[in-house]
This record gives sequence, C-alpha cells and structure tokens, in this order.
Amino acid sequence: MSTTERAAIGGAVAPLDTRGPAAGSGAGAFAEAARQLTVCNACRYCEGYCAVYPALELRRALSRGDVTYLANLCHDCRACYYACMYAPPHEFGINIPQALAEVRHAGYQRHARPRAGAGLFAAMPEALAAGAVAAVVVGLALWLVGPARMLTAQRGAGAFYRIVPYWAIVIPGLALCCYWLGVWAAGARVFWRDIEMRGRAPSAGAAMGAAWDVLVLRWLRGGGPGCPYPDEHPSRTRALLHSLVFYGFLAATASTTIAAIDQDLLGRLPPYALTSAPVILGTAGGVAMILGTVGMLIAKGRSDRQPASGAMTGMEFVFVLTLGLASLTGLLTLALRSTGVLGPALVIHLAIVAALFVTAPYGKFVHAIYRYLALVRRRMEQDGDGRPAAEL
Repeated sequence: MSTTERAAIGGAVAPLDTRGPAAGSGAGAFAEAARQLTVCNACRYCEGYCAVYPALELRRALSRGDVTYLANLCHDCRACYYACMYAPPHEFGINIPQALAEVRHAGYQRHARPRAGAGLFAAMPEALAAGAVAAVVVGLALWLVGPARMLTAQRGAGAFYRIVPYWAIVIPGLALCCYWLGVWAAGARVFWRDIEMRGRAPSAGAAMGAAWDVLVLRWLRGGGPGCPYPDEHPSRTRALLHSLVFYGFLAATASTTIAAIDQDLLGRLPPYALTSAPVILGTAGGVAMILGTVGMLIAKGRSDRQPASGAMTGMEFVFVLTLGLASLTGLLTLALRSTGVLGPALVIHLAIVAALFVTAPYGKFVHAIYRYLALVRRRMEQDGDGRPAAEL
C-alpha cells in the first residue's frame, strides 16, 4: 500500500460530534473508537463477523451516538482483531475490541442515574464496594440475630426465618430490587437518547427479534466457527460458558419467583422438598452458573491481554466472581439447611446477593440492558425504522 493510500484511509476520520449532555465524558475513548471505525469502514474485511460492521457500513460519518451504539453492539468476540491486517504493530493501530470496550466502560457511569450514585461507585473499586456491602450485611445479621441462634440447627417450615427474620430479608431485598430496576430504567432512557433514538418507540417486532438474538446468543459465533477467545483459535467455548451463566440465571430467577408464590400466595413456608420446583430449578441454575463462572474466570485469566480493556477486565472479573459466589453459597445453604451451620451459610449468601444487587446498576451487569437496546435499534434499522441520523 502506498503512502498516499495509507493517508487516505488513516486520515479519513470524520469530525466527532461531542455536543450534547454526554460531551466531556470519555471524549478520548470516543475519538479513538471513531478513528478506528472509520478505517474499518474503508476496509470492510470483517463485515460478516458480527452485527457491528453491517451497521457501520450504513454510516458515512460517525457521531458520538453512533459510536455509543456500535460499541454496545460489540460482543467482544475478537474475531475482527485477529483477522485485521491493520492491528498493532501496524501504524494504524486498529484494535476494535479494546476501543469499543473503553467506550462501553465510559458509558456505564455516564448513563447511570442518579449521578451521585454513579460518581460514588466510580470513585470506589467494584471489589471494594462489593466487599463493603457484604461486610455490612454480615455485621447487621450478627447484631440482629446473635451468635447463639446463628449456630443453632433449625428445621421445619420457616426455619430460615428463625435465623434471620422475614422482614429483615424481604424489606431490604425489595428496596434494593426497586432501586436496581429504577437505575436500570433511568439508564436505559439516557442510553436510548444517547444513541439518537429519542422520540422513536421500539417496535414490537424489533423488541422480539432482539430478544431472540439474546436467547440464542447469536453474536457469539465470531463469524461462524466461534469466538477466538481466550486466544486466536476460534471455538464455541465462550458461547457455552455464557449459555450456562445466562440460562442458569434464568432458572434461578424462576426458582425465586415460584418460591415467592408458594410462600406469599399459597402460604407454604420454606425450606421446600428436594423434589419441589423451587429446589430443582434453583439447584440446576446454581450448578450451571458455577460451571459457567468458573470457566469464564479461567478463560479470562488465560485470555490475550492485547485486545482487552484493562478497566473493563477488572470490572468483569469482580462481577463474574460475585455471581459465582452467590450461586455457590446458595447451594451450600440448601445442602446445610438441616445443620447447625445453616445460619452462617444463609447470612453469607444474603450478604453476597446484597453486594451483587448494590453493584449491579453501575457495574458489568448493566451491559445487559444497553446491549439489548442496541440490538433493538439494529433490528429497527433493518426494518427501516431506525435509520442512521445521516440518512434521515
């Protein structure tokens, strides 16, 4: 390639629009991502790998909203990085997985509401925040219950609530859940506005199509043979691990929902029989999440650091570890429910779940809502109802 051709591609970066409420937050990450995506739009070698590149090709110039949208379409499969002829050490330095991960990381705090909560979380490492919440819950439980009752075996209906009172579990749990859902809803509204979809309601078809993309993990195939993760060799390992965690989480959620119906509507107090729906679903979901999270942590430890974002890697590690510990302590609580150590097992489980709930609105867990909305917009673009701003 001649010097003239390199200049034409490497210098063809359209000015990034940094106006609007998001300006000044992560501007360097946005500008670098826009530069790299512009080179990709001139090359188009990776257009069949994932949802990012067909959406990129619809754009002649990139706004800040476009970059945000494309970053959240990226599932970090890394196929484009290993296929790219312009990846480091080439002078163009194209590293799309890393660049888009940096944009997503900047967005987690920028989109979150209230800003005070997001700022507090940004100032405190996620591991420290999770640990502090867990320690507070354990301390309150010890103060409320006392060491004697904590180590006394409890059996029969309502055994859990003779250790930790029902109200002490339900009231804080509902408060955390409502706060979590409220922050997610507010963040989704800000994100929808930031990807330039203000005033456009998602169509039912786009919402259902995006949900199907999520359920089948469509974009974890790396162009067909699988994600080149943890190294450059394509495999379905990452898709399998994500499936275990995702469907395990759905099974655990179904278990909790059925248990709530049994208890609050039908008057049947836990613990439930081993053959009951809550126990079967909870056990299956817990085992799946443990296998998935352990596999993810091993793969993450072995993964290539070059296409990764350092800040995002740390956030992902804490989230996956906390989710795995919540699953493990849940199964231990089930296994030890007729013993004298049920109390400590239950309290530790509740503490880790509380840590997961507190950190979820501002950590890696929030990617679920933003990625889903990006997939909704992709479906709308396919239907001609969410065209890029440059094409309107």
